[in-house]
Amino acid sequence: MELPKLILASGSPRRSEILGFVGWEFEKQVADVDETPIKGETAEIYVERLAIEKANAVAETCGNSLVLGADTTVVVEGRIIGKPENPLEARSMIAGLSGRWHDVITGVALVSITDSETRCVSGIQRTGVRFSELTEAEIDYLVEYGEPMDKAGGYAVQAQAALFIEEIRGDYWNVVGLPVSLVYRLLEKIA
Repeated sequence: MELPKLILASGSPRRSEILGFVGWEFEKQVADVDETPIKGETAEIYVERLAIEKANAVAETCGNSLVLGADTTVVVEGRIIGKPENPLEARSMIAGLSGRWHDVITGVALVSITDSETRCVSGIQRTGVRFSELTEAEIDYLVEYGEPMDKAGGYAVQAQAALFIEEIRGDYWNVVGLPVSLVYRLLEKIA
């Protein structure tokens, strides 16, 4: 089996690591798109739209290529929780996850450009995550050592937050940052 080379339209080190873990050859080209949610947009529509926009933005600058775009968000009781902008916001996010379930939703898009056509396929992956009840000291620990600033929901499941996660329902790699099995299934549709 041979996986086609991808252009990853993301600067995420976690997405790069996941593709590397499975042996997928790729290069990175960061997409510059406005990530502001549109009023009334559901989390599912939001992440899929951004994944498509990122893949298209990079695809427009490339010749024949296969471009992967992705976007991840955390949802608590229907409310989109993005990336924290400062430690105070990270603390609030993590406290809001304490003792509760939340969803990690990732939109994935593949854009294929050839001399004759441009094709796009996309989809979403949802994974449920439950944190244990966190003490103030544990929340402080995650804010100080968990590097929350560039992560949806302010935590990394594969790092310090692993100490406090009681259960995951669904694709673990989705919570890390890229549901690579969804990428593979989409590849089958676009090939």
